[in-house]
Amino acid sequence: MSIPIGSMGAQTSSSSNKEHRAPLFPAGRMLPFVLVTALFFLWAVPNNLNDILISQFMKSFQINRLQAGLVQFAFYLGYFFLAMPAAQLMRRAGYKAGILVGLTLYGSGCILFWPAAIITRYWFFLMALFVIASGLSFLETASSPFIIQIGDSASAEQRINFSQAFNPLGSVTAVLIGSRFIFSGRDLKPAQVAAMQAQHTYHAYLRSETLRVVDPYLILGGIVLLWAVLIALTPFPHTGLDFSKDSRTHDTSKPLWKRKHFSFAVVAQFLYVGAQVGVWSFFIAYAMRYTSLTQRESGYWLTAVLVAFTAGRFFSTWLLRFVSGSTLLGIYAALNAIICTVAVLWPGWLGVGCLIAVSFFMSTMYPTIFALGVKGLGQRTKSGSAFIVMAIVGGAAVPLMMGLVPGVGESYLVPAVCFVGVALYAWFLSKPEQEEMAEAA
Repeated sequence: MSIPIGSMGAQTSSSSNKEHRAPLFPAGRMLPFVLVTALFFLWAVPNNLNDILISQFMKSFQINRLQAGLVQFAFYLGYFFLAMPAAQLMRRAGYKAGILVGLTLYGSGCILFWPAAIITRYWFFLMALFVIASGLSFLETASSPFIIQIGDSASAEQRINFSQAFNPLGSVTAVLIGSRFIFSGRDLKPAQVAAMQAQHTYHAYLRSETLRVVDPYLILGGIVLLWAVLIALTPFPHTGLDFSKDSRTHDTSKPLWKRKHFSFAVVAQFLYVGAQVGVWSFFIAYAMRYTSLTQRESGYWLTAVLVAFTAGRFFSTWLLRFVSGSTLLGIYAALNAIICTVAVLWPGWLGVGCLIAVSFFMSTMYPTIFALGVKGLGQRTKSGSAFIVMAIVGGAAVPLMMGLVPGVGESYLVPAVCFVGVALYAWFLSKPEQEEMAEAA
């Protein structure tokens, strides 16, 4: 069910003339706004539970870092393959349909953790993660533009920032829940493992560790499917079509692949997302290897990583009032390349601190690369945005590359190289040509 959105342009002009501040929350549409804003929190949970799963599966399935990297590989493949189908569905059926499909896939993937644990097959868990990520691809494609369009255009930027603020809260919640309820706190010494193997109890121990992932995901799946029911019963505003076939037919502007700043933005986003996922994926393994922290304690330190990321986001938003996006992106990326190298050369508590600092400087990279990439695209902005979103498949590739590097400490050279690539983009390749800006005007 949908209700029409009125003309926002006239309202904005009238409000400006009367010096009346545009309302942040849409009048008469508060319920759909709240329900969709909650999705920013919900999709952050499985994204950050992956970092917990990698450590847990390395223990329960006795796999190496390369095999554990398949967790992120399967997850981000779901994002990559479903981004375009999600956009196509919502262009025809609207945001509400896309959100419902996304929540159904998300919840179903969580429930698949139950049979995966019963048969104790790693590949089954990877399939469940692919289904979850497929649902998240729908949710992320729908939620931001919906929040922007649901209310007055004059307050759109403030409104989307308000909704996005719930995303890092979901990240922190996920790590706290995973560290407390998935990690058992039992880290066996080699002698204890040998004793349990002699008593034929070690297999039962590994199975019990695998089963610990089931309850959190079943509860999460139930919440997600309940949210789908609430959204299905809620009238949503109609936001209109996202594109016009007629306008695309008569568009004579430069193709996307000929726009240097856009093409390299896709590459930069691939490198950044890969670096971010890689840094977080093996943080627990790094902390356990080079400090005296247990698995559960390392999980709590991962929370500090996410808090630093959240703090960096707010600080960088303020700093962008005085520094251009490309300049700040270049400085942050160069600093992160250096900091990752320090974590490789001097592992230990200094390295742990370095990885926390890396998260602080990563915080603004995704939206900044996105904004630089779509600048000047004009009518091709929506298509360009889809390609940049698909570049998050870097989160599937880089952890696998890190898994190929001998030694968890040395593997952080891979994100260091990625950050160098981001810095080069920011300094030399991020500005559109003048004629491209003229076309978009």
